[in-house]
Amino acid sequence: MSVATVQAFLRQNNKQIEILKFEDTSTVSKASEALGVTPGEIAKSLLFKVNDDFVMVLMAGDKRLDNKKFKEIFHTKAKMPEAEKVSEATGHPVGGVCPFGLKQPIPIYLDFSLQAYAQVFPAAGASNTAIKLSLDELVELTKGQWVDITT
Repeated sequence: MSVATVQAFLRQNNKQIEILKFEDTSTVSKASEALGVTPGEIAKSLLFKVNDDFVMVLMAGDKRLDNKKFKEIFHTKAKMPEAEKVSEATGHPVGGVCPFGLKQPIPIYLDFSLQAYAQVFPAAGASNTAIKLSLDELVELTKGQWVDITT
């Protein structure tokens, strides 16, 4: 179901982008191995609870969240919701969370670490899927705001 919502989202945005399927791309290391790319090219999507709302941050797969920077931007500590809450908020299972075809509107933030790559590979709604996007396509599809939030 989740992959179908990503496909519908891509169609609604007039994008002919193939959803790539693999045995398992649920972690950065598994995804980079399956795709034959560096871990940094995997655009990992992380959901955080900020007060009573959610925000999603996409960052290069080889980067880690800088808690101090997060707090400076969002004025609270970084808190990741439980897996069940992630699925409820996004419509995607953990391991397949992506900023496309979301169940509810969630603000998207793109870490500057992604700008090191010409193309990135976010998940596509399941733990065995990914799509290949240029940075311009990622920005266009997510309407994401650039932030400096990694170490």
